[in-house]
Amino acid sequence: MSEFTGEVQANMGLVLDQVCAGLPNGGDHESRRYVAEQLIQAVRAGKTALGELTSAGRRAVVYLKNAPKSA
Repeated sequence: MSEFTGEVQANMGLVLDQVCAGLPNGGDHESRRYVAEQLIQAVRAGKTALGELTSAGRRAVVYLKNAPKSA
């Protein structure tokens, strides 16, 4: 993640914590990893503003909440 500026990294961490707070127990490792990967994709696509990252993170959480559960 060193390819991103300190401000972008800080925003990504903030968004990760905020959006994962909506998951049970703040999200398990795999859920948080998925959200983080979506944030990285957003930044690589040029979406670095806090609002843009928040939107990407919220979309990832909605996906996780609606994804079928494996047995």
